[in-house]
Amino acid sequence: MRARAVVPLAVLLCALPVLFLRAQGGSPHGPALQIDCGECHTSERWAPVDRTPTFGHESTGFPLVDNHARVRCVACHRSLVFNRVGTACADCHKDVHRGELGFRCEACHTVKTWTNQQEMFRVHNRTRFPLFAAHARVDCEACHGSQQPNQYVGTPTDCGTCHARTYEATRNPDHARAGFPRQCEGCHAVTSTTWAGATFRHDIFPLRGAHGRATCEQCHAGGRFRGTSRDCVSCHRPDYERALNPNHVAAGFPVECGSCHGENAWRPATFDHGRTRFPLLGAHAGLDCGRCHLDDRFAGTSTQCVSCHEAASQAARDPSHAGFPRQCESCHNVSAWRPATFDHDGAFFPINSGTHRGEWSSCAQCHPNPGNFRAFTCLSCHPHNDRERTDDKHRRVGGYRYDSQACYACHPRGSR
Repeated sequence: MRARAVVPLAVLLCALPVLFLRAQGGSPHGPALQIDCGECHTSERWAPVDRTPTFGHESTGFPLVDNHARVRCVACHRSLVFNRVGTACADCHKDVHRGELGFRCEACHTVKTWTNQQEMFRVHNRTRFPLFAAHARVDCEACHGSQQPNQYVGTPTDCGTCHARTYEATRNPDHARAGFPRQCEGCHAVTSTTWAGATFRHDIFPLRGAHGRATCEQCHAGGRFRGTSRDCVSCHRPDYERALNPNHVAAGFPVECGSCHGENAWRPATFDHGRTRFPLLGAHAGLDCGRCHLDDRFAGTSTQCVSCHEAASQAARDPSHAGFPRQCESCHNVSAWRPATFDHDGAFFPINSGTHRGEWSSCAQCHPNPGNFRAFTCLSCHPHNDRERTDDKHRRVGGYRYDSQACYACHPRGSR
């Protein structure tokens, strides 16, 4: 009999709270919550609810997933009237950003964790400072740590703000001493994962050829960058002084290396002789410098042909050039010695035109002394070799003499 009486008593005890609530005019959770009390409460006690409710929260339009599924009901439902709780994040979570990032927490955060940085970086890329490479791996506080906690608006985007210590500590080269700008992006790419591999835009002195392969220290000794001279000799003075083929110092060569050398290598060197008072034309253009500049003597070299061609003049005599002018160019051109063209008609006496045209066959007919072309005779040709006849024709000519100089004085152009 006692056992049978216990069961109805237990049922009665479970029903008492429900009966009590109904007697009081309804559920304390409000009329909107139309569920059985047993889905959340047990027969042992009403509160606290220490078992997972069987109530399907997704039916409210706010499913409990991830971290939300692990919080206690009272964490969100501070009063017993459950339908008075908002569904916006800010209804439960204090906005530590104070509204500066908007009110959609889910733009950066997820229900799994507050620090979903992967999503934060995607959001960050919609700002004026996208996160690339090394920047994408740093924690938010690495850049925003100097501001008020969780305040991000107004963070400077210039590199020097975050990297000032790196700038000051860099010694290869010493950025501060060199006066390098603090705009890191001028040398370092934002897409790089390391400081190494910096490329400085050397626009003030474009680095081409061999200059592009040189290290900074080769020109900027001692880490000195500001005020470095752009004159070749400021770096290449030792090269200039060591050069012996030809000897630049002895030759008095200019120290402007670019006048002879290119930027790719010292050789081949090309000196623009056209800028001097003796342009190299014809056969002169292919000559080695040493042919004219003996013993590496360049400054003060004579531009007279005979200064180089004295020996050639002697060898070319047939049998001699004696009496010829020493201006080679009066007969020869710069392309070759032969053919030589001497303007006998224009400069001295017409032998290729007028009455003497075709009347001679060799220079010796008029110039009997092969060693002296200044000496000439008019008396070896017909009719002058007949003195009686010549004298007879000149009996009425005042000052006549049977002499070649007298003939030339009266007949300078060979006319009768």
